[in-house]
Amino acid sequence: MMNELVAVVEDEDDIRALVTAALKKERFRVREHSDGRGLLVSLSTDRPDLLVLDVMLPDTDGFEICRRIRADKALSSIPIIILTARAEEADRILGLELGADDYVVKPFSPKELAARVKAVLRRAAPETARARIDAGDGLIIDTDTVEAFVGGQRLELTQAEFRILQLLASRTGWVFSREKILDYLWGNEKNVTDRSVDVHVKHLRDKLGDRGGRIVNVRGIGYKLVSSTGAANAEGR
Repeated sequence: MMNELVAVVEDEDDIRALVTAALKKERFRVREHSDGRGLLVSLSTDRPDLLVLDVMLPDTDGFEICRRIRADKALSSIPIIILTARAEEADRILGLELGADDYVVKPFSPKELAARVKAVLRRAAPETARARIDAGDGLIIDTDTVEAFVGGQRLELTQAEFRILQLLASRTGWVFSREKILDYLWGNEKNVTDRSVDVHVKHLRDKLGDRGGRIVNVRGIGYKLVSSTGAANAEGR
């Protein structure tokens, strides 16, 4: 941990300097950008380990940058923390829908932001000595490479989507509450609502294609992964 490269995209000089100072104090390397164009140009040659991204930039919208990164196979796994003054729930949900790993609202604590950067990087780091999960029906979850496959085809999952799938597949048929899923994703650092779980699950189902029906909504409780699509159809989504 530490010495990772964090790209900070923020057009306000004082806020960018504040974030940079907080991260450097924790021994992160920092690359600063005052607009989205500079970031996008740099990504082609120097990929950061994490991105702290403002939404309201002078040349583009941070949500659009997030969308473009998640759509690019070479960049899609870069963890993203959105840092913005837009505190409305709709904006938080949009950020999560677009694949952001965390959402921090201004004004913010620099120490807390640095702690969130550490937490997201810990979650993104591959864990050792973990099994390859064969969830049946052609669904394979490789926890060493942090990849999932359906019928041999690799799925383009965000970190949150992968971890939800991994958790559900760890005990097929077991119902995991939304609170349990939130704890698994963000632990004590979570700053999101139960609604964010539903957003991630919806995208995960879409990416699983015809296997998406295996993730069953248990009304009023949470979600479970059943053994086959047929079983899911019998229970209802």
